[in-house]
Amino acid sequence: MSRSRLLALPFLLAFAAGCSEGAKDAGAKAGEQVVNLYTARHYDSDKALYDRFTRETGIRINRIEGRPDELIARMRSEGKTSPADLFITADAGALWRAQQAGLFQPIQSETLTARIPANLREPGGNWYGFMRRARVVAYDAAKVKPEEIDDYAKLAGPRFKGKLCVRSSDSVYNLSLVGALIEAWGRPRAEAWAKGVVANMARPPEGGDRDQIRAVGAGVCEIALTNSYYYVRMATGGDAADRKVTQKVKLGFPSLEGQGSHVNLSGGGVAANAPNKANAVRLLEFFASAESQRHIAQNNNEYPASPDVPAPAPVDAYAKFTAHPMSAAAFAARQPEAQSLMSAAGWR
Repeated sequence: MSRSRLLALPFLLAFAAGCSEGAKDAGAKAGEQVVNLYTARHYDSDKALYDRFTRETGIRINRIEGRPDELIARMRSEGKTSPADLFITADAGALWRAQQAGLFQPIQSETLTARIPANLREPGGNWYGFMRRARVVAYDAAKVKPEEIDDYAKLAGPRFKGKLCVRSSDSVYNLSLVGALIEAWGRPRAEAWAKGVVANMARPPEGGDRDQIRAVGAGVCEIALTNSYYYVRMATGGDAADRKVTQKVKLGFPSLEGQGSHVNLSGGGVAANAPNKANAVRLLEFFASAESQRHIAQNNNEYPASPDVPAPAPVDAYAKFTAHPMSAAAFAARQPEAQSLMSAAGWR
């Protein structure tokens, strides 16, 4: 059996067990309400919300977790018989890929329309964001002035030649950022920027966002691209070594064309063949509620999507920035182009 199939097997067995349990319970408890959730979010903050949703509504959640593309492939293979009701994930690009595969159905919800800003939801109602994360810069405060990293364009300039740490080009967060640059600047300028990033790399891309922040702290580089919530976790978490890193490394919020920092999202869409559509909509609305957004921000360090939900501690200390108003659907659709552009620029 291939390694990929071995990796997928636990997810398949877990879901099969969940479905079997659900079928058994259905026979014992006639009329029990359920919702089948496929989720690429794997955070403890979400698990607490699942329990609260069931307590408040009586709707039991059957959950399967996996990587976004694993779950998308599974839903495609299941076709019209898929038990999936709701698919949630981090990154607008993954939601766009699921939409392109025909895995969502558009829904109209007054609650979601009221709770989620237009730029954080798909115009046709196929998916809705409920949390935000900014793609920004960690920098060595002893070597870099804030004004030197206040614009994404400056990251690719000669000032940072050999001084930038970054993840690989297949990171969905980098793909969405470059997709946003293509949308704002056009392909030629975005390609020149990517080439500048490659020229400025202090080392070949490796590791995740926290590894880039630690590399800045270790003097490997002076700046690094990172998602905001990784930095906040390090600055406020229980790891003393990581907290010490953030005493030296600070977080900067560059702007794109003077309109604010690039923000990605976590969100979800109702499955095209959802057997429990009403419950799926209800769960998505629950995630978009002020209480849920506040809970996730406090426990997972993302930013609330709704402007009427103030960022709670510890995120509030890093929330005083302007978010770019670009539609997430626009930069998500640019991911394939971003991938080819980055590859052509030599960004591994």
